[in-house]
Amino acid sequence: MSYVDGYVLPIPKKNLKAYRAIATKAGKIWKEHGALDYKECVGDDLHIKGMLPFTKIAKAKAGETIIVAYVVFKSRKHRDAVNAKVMKDPRISGMCNPQKMPFDVRRMAYGGFKVIVDPK
Repeated sequence: MSYVDGYVLPIPKKNLKAYRAIATKAGKIWKEHGALDYKECVGDDLHIKGMLPFTKIAKAKAGETIIVAYVVFKSRKHRDAVNAKVMKDPRISGMCNPQKMPFDVRRMAYGGFKVIVDPK
């Protein structure tokens, strides 16, 4: 089964254009280094009656929305190897200055996940 890195982060809506530009570049870099898939998704229908909204989990403030993103790898070993290459890539380090990011990096949730269902 494959392995997935997942991210959830609140972001000011006014910063979505800047975030999308960074994420587009990052996705290309991850895929160049071997990631199988890379997706960045912005909240659209976040307040479903009877469900805990992502905005609450992420403690989104007024004027913010949620980004859910994921990167797919062959395995955890593959993920570790790809991420090591990505973190050494000067294009990533040039984009990852916390003071210049269009969101507060301290509020981003991140984790690695084993895939348990993958219907084909």
